[in-house]
Amino acid sequence: MIHLFQPQTGDEELAAVAEVFADKWLGHGPRTKAFEAEFAAHIGVDPEHMIFLNSGTAALFLALECLGLEEGDEVVLPSLSFLAAANAVLAVGARPVFCDVDPRTLNPDAAHIEAALTDRTKAVVVLHYGGYPGDIEAVAALCRDRGIPLVEDAACSVGSRVNGKAVGGFGDFAMWSFDAMKVLVTGDGGMLYVRDRELAARARRLAYHGLVQSSGIGHAKVSHRWWELEVPEIGRRVIGNDMTAAIGRVQLRRLPEFVARRREIVELYDRELAGAEGILPPPPLPAGHESTYYFYWVQFEEEIRDEIASELLAADIYTTFRYAPLHKVAAYRSEGRPLPSSDHAAGRTLCLPLHPGLSDDDVRTVAATLRKAVEACR
Repeated sequence: MIHLFQPQTGDEELAAVAEVFADKWLGHGPRTKAFEAEFAAHIGVDPEHMIFLNSGTAALFLALECLGLEEGDEVVLPSLSFLAAANAVLAVGARPVFCDVDPRTLNPDAAHIEAALTDRTKAVVVLHYGGYPGDIEAVAALCRDRGIPLVEDAACSVGSRVNGKAVGGFGDFAMWSFDAMKVLVTGDGGMLYVRDRELAARARRLAYHGLVQSSGIGHAKVSHRWWELEVPEIGRRVIGNDMTAAIGRVQLRRLPEFVARRREIVELYDRELAGAEGILPPPPLPAGHESTYYFYWVQFEEEIRDEIASELLAADIYTTFRYAPLHKVAAYRSEGRPLPSSDHAAGRTLCLPLHPGLSDDDVRTVAATLRKAVEACR
């Protein structure tokens, strides 16, 4: 089976975990802090504003919680997003309001966001689809002008940049995912960036039960009766740990090689599918944009998309469509506002296998099988 995603881990990651075992400190500790600092340097921000958590989903929930949203508040986000974003909005009592996207890039531009804003809009969550940054500069400018906090869902965009600036640095909050299917993996894990210093400190407290100071050994060295607790507000336990952080530090060092190989695969797909009738590849990146190349998506006539996916699966090639339109999900209480480009893309798009473990022959096999399936279906 040629898989859609596949983590790239090996001896370096094993050795890093072995060191954690040897030190006999598996939980939140020095390697967690080191990973936060190294990732902050990668993004170009102060490490005090970066928090390693147990998942990207936890980062989204924590970001929305820090915004202090209330019942009746609205959060605008693209319909073609992972469901965790909508779940995070509902979890704080707010209402998700879905906006449309460009039918080719599957990213919203500033006009899509603006069309969904109301006087009840209290935040915007924008996804960088497939690692492609999208119209983030204009979206960030719009949010600043309106005084609306911007949350960047950079789950798939750990190596993406616009004019040299890392994706995740444009908004007030940003999150990245390091689960087993992502570009940089820690098994499970995620990172949260909070621009405001006080909110960053609050997010760090909320990530560990709401404690102002933990009652551990470190606190014992600076405080009398270190076991006493100060809990100004209730939090959860969603912190990362030194085992996953150790893996993440190795993966971060290897990130340039991962992205370089992904770029090679995308370029090979482009060459192999060039001129293929009935197959529309991803649009080229705008000048100044750098992608992590998480997805390679192709589009067809709606009548044949599902049949093509079945033909590829029968040939042991796994494909899928990410992400199903959330405005069609009853749980999110969408008011039925028409999102024609989202619907258009959702019926025509398929994500092909893309990970550094693919050989050139694998890519050629996927492309050749796809071309044959499209010819047969058309």
